[in-house]
Amino acid sequence: MKKSLYYGSLAVAAAAVLWSLDVLLRAQLFELPPSVVVFWEHLFGLAVLIPVLLIGFKFSFKPFANLTKKQWVAIIVVSLLSGAGGTVLYTAALVQTQFAPFSIVVLMQQLQPLFAIAAAAIILKETLGKRFWLLTVLALGCAYMIWFPDLAPNFNTGEGTVIGAILALGAAAAWGISTALSKYTLKGVSTLHVTAARFFWTPIFAFIIGIAMGDLHSFTAVTPGMWKYIVAITFSTGMVALALYYYGLKRIPASRSTLIELMWPISALVINYFSDVKLSYTQWIAAIFLLVIMWFVVKNEQVATTHARHTSSS
Repeated sequence: MKKSLYYGSLAVAAAAVLWSLDVLLRAQLFELPPSVVVFWEHLFGLAVLIPVLLIGFKFSFKPFANLTKKQWVAIIVVSLLSGAGGTVLYTAALVQTQFAPFSIVVLMQQLQPLFAIAAAAIILKETLGKRFWLLTVLALGCAYMIWFPDLAPNFNTGEGTVIGAILALGAAAAWGISTALSKYTLKGVSTLHVTAARFFWTPIFAFIIGIAMGDLHSFTAVTPGMWKYIVAITFSTGMVALALYYYGLKRIPASRSTLIELMWPISALVINYFSDVKLSYTQWIAAIFLLVIMWFVVKNEQVATTHARHTSSS
């Protein structure tokens, strides 16, 4: 149980590090609508997963058959909320604020863990003690200090600021709720089968969203130069990161997972450092404290799990 907890935490942290690289790759696809990028990256990821399932699992349909109706509903909802809807909402929010750094869009995104924790408590009935809430508040405070070096968001982002904030809040809610639903789908099923199921449904929703937004012609506008970035996303921030995340999420509570995901701003901080971006002392101090908090989250869960096991055995 101890090793499973650590491996799970490391897998979630690794996925978050990969996600921090996502903006560098997607920036090269700025000419494509977000629904088109989501469609092709998931369709390509599914094409990669099928031979993996064929070789590794002899394409056994049993894991899919073992999924309950509620799990299938959860997978479909996650595909819509997290895979397609959240990405489109967040990108639209960035457009409203003219892609300005340190904007209210980033501020609203910091609320994602709260949505995830609330969903974990309601949907999964996860126990949230006083110590966990203290660690959550401290972690969110550290993340805020990392994202906002001047400790204040930029509200001078034009007339679209309010709309951008609402869209970003919608994206945060979609991704946060999807954390708890994803945890629910993984019960008794391999992570690769759940990943494949999500990669099957997400392009369908992305295609529907693309048509609704009038982007039908853009689905065939992918140039040879763009394909290399879609492939790179698949083998890093897309399919690989999601498979890693699901591996970790299956082994740790969803409420704890969302705090481990805060490796994302730490990784982004390191990337900025090597990109010669000027960083403040408060950012580095906050990053160090955030790493310590993550360690406490894992240790606290280990103690809670051991106590629960001893209580049930006695």
